[in-house]
Amino acid sequence: MPKAKSATPPEENRISLRIDLASGERIGPGKIAVLEAIDTAGSISGAGRALGMSYRRTWALVEAVNKCMALPAVQTSAGGAGGGGASLTETGRALIRCYRASEAASLEAVQLLLMADPLLCPPATPRP
Repeated sequence: MPKAKSATPPEENRISLRIDLASGERIGPGKIAVLEAIDTAGSISGAGRALGMSYRRTWALVEAVNKCMALPAVQTSAGGAGGGGASLTETGRALIRCYRASEAASLEAVQLLLMADPLLCPPATPRP
């Protein structure tokens, strides 16, 4: 049974962006969140834990991103006594920058369109 959506609207307008690449692959908020979490945690398992995601799911998202880019977005090093881990490549960092810039520009465009049409953006009413 699907989970019911919250009746409380967000405090601000938001946008969710998914980029459908010509290759058929997709880049969306989940894959970008994984890349950002890897950058913070320094490992795929740490990123998965931070996002409440299984290692297998996190690894699958990393593989999907690496597969659809010309160069890998994430590089890994083998574990063992020295630890191992994962880090973003310049491709990974560029992908995050591109995605976040696209997201911000899209939100700005939507905000302008909403504000330009009084039917879409009625006067705000104070919340109780």
